[in-house]
Amino acid sequence: MSNKKLAAGLLGIFLGSLGIDKFVLGCNNVAIVMLVVSLTGGLLACGVATGLMSKIGLLEGIIYLTKATDEVRESYLD
Repeated sequence: MSNKKLAAGLLGIFLGSLGIDKFVLGCNNVAIVMLVVSLTGGLLACGVATGLMSKIGLLEGIIYLTKATDEVRESYLD
């Protein structure tokens, strides 16, 4: 589990706007929504939605890395 937590945290920080961290944790529906919003928002809204998704991904990445492994498991994997 700690490998998934580390991978999700780093991907959230660096590629959070694409929702890749959510795919690692198995939250595929949320990941697809983030990916679609980020890609279409980048084209239609001059990058505002992509910037917002980037900030969300950054915050989630920090949360994954700072939470205890058991808390991440309970919150995101169960």
